[in-house]
Amino acid sequence: MGTYSHKEQDVFEQAAASASHAMDYQQTVLYELSHRRARFDFVLSQLMVQAKPLTNVAVQLVETLHRGHKVLIAGNGGSAAQAQHFAAELVGRFKRERMPYPVLALTTDTATLTALANDYGYASVFARQIRAFGQSGDLFIAFSTSGESENLVQAAEVAHEGLLEVVALTGSRSSRLGRLADLAIRVPGDDTAETQEMHLVITHILCDIAEQRLAASESGKDDAWNFSAALQERGWS
Repeated sequence: MGTYSHKEQDVFEQAAASASHAMDYQQTVLYELSHRRARFDFVLSQLMVQAKPLTNVAVQLVETLHRGHKVLIAGNGGSAAQAQHFAAELVGRFKRERMPYPVLALTTDTATLTALANDYGYASVFARQIRAFGQSGDLFIAFSTSGESENLVQAAEVAHEGLLEVVALTGSRSSRLGRLADLAIRVPGDDTAETQEMHLVITHILCDIAEQRLAASESGKDDAWNFSAALQERGWS
């Protein structure tokens, strides 16, 4: 039986250790996937109980854009990325070729954001933009896992002053932002990451519905435009 040099032995030991670590990581990944699948199923089932508020938000989004008004969206941190994602799907394309829709994320202009934060304070960075861009009949959508971000609360207050409708997507707890909103969706659960994941699911649902309804209207296949009326008949408005 042959002998190995110290260098060869080190290589074999390192390879064995690497394989062991890989198995450890794989087990961790499998556990995390299993855990998240269970949590995802649970939170989605809880979210289904909120079909009515989600439906009302879909109606508000579609009707705002159908009437030629615009949508302003904001959030902080991961929710800022969510706001930009939402705007990108509707200005660009989600699943269908159609006209672009006037949706603006208030989180993207670094010169404006830093100027406003420097001159007026960070709490004013969204409110001042809403004063600049918002018009009566527009829609303001605020993403916040806590519902307590001061800059979003101030933005919602200014939006109401300008006669904009306000939608809040928050976590499960009652919050200032949720109470200020005309329509609010409170995602079940207290985990921030899960809340953000559900906000993404809601974003895609809303984009899909808006694109469906508005594209049908553009093509003349939905002239009656009875989506809102049907919901009102069911008491879902």
